[in-house]
Amino acid sequence: MNPKTKTPPYYDPDAEPIMDINRIQQLLPHRYPMGLVDKVIELNDEEIVGLKNVTFNEAIFTGHFPTEPVMPGVYIIEAMAQCGGLLALKDAGEGERFSTYFLGIKEAKFKKKVIPGDTLLIRVNYITPVSHGIATMHADCYVGSQIAAEATFTARIVKQ
Repeated sequence: MNPKTKTPPYYDPDAEPIMDINRIQQLLPHRYPMGLVDKVIELNDEEIVGLKNVTFNEAIFTGHFPTEPVMPGVYIIEAMAQCGGLLALKDAGEGERFSTYFLGIKEAKFKKKVIPGDTLLIRVNYITPVSHGIATMHADCYVGSQIAAEATFTARIVKQ
């Protein structure tokens, strides 16, 4: 998709989420300080939109950076990957546990500084859907109407 034609996801804070934090924690093993998706606001067979509220209370900001808090790029990438994991696990069996693992990342670009008080809207789309436990996805991360970061990554979904 051409970056000039990309539009940010619409977010209505009054709308009921598709997945709240309780459901996300049932699907993903991540916990504080690495739980980086607060809720899912859109989900279909090809796409997910997740939300991360960035707050000054997060542990990373004590050292990155004390006088100018900036969310590290690796955390932004991890938030994108967690949304991608939720997309890949969308049709997983209810009683079964699955894990998702990074196999590769490429074309990661950071375009806007992310700071406490920002809300990240993370849209992840399949490039190739899950086949034999492997999927390739593209993620765009927005702050307001601006793309803050984007990346293409490959993940493996493994039954525990």
